[in-house]
Amino acid sequence: MRELIGQCQECGTNVYCENGFFDGVHENGELLCNACADKKEST
Repeated sequence: MRELIGQCQECGTNVYCENGFFDGVHENGELLCNACADKKEST
């Protein structure tokens, strides 16, 4: 099952919950896709 959670605050990519697992990051009130979260983490 794939359920839309929202859009990434950085790039606008759709972020989903897939089979009960959140496929993104929610931190400090921001919803981020994994790619953008990784970029933020590495800077």
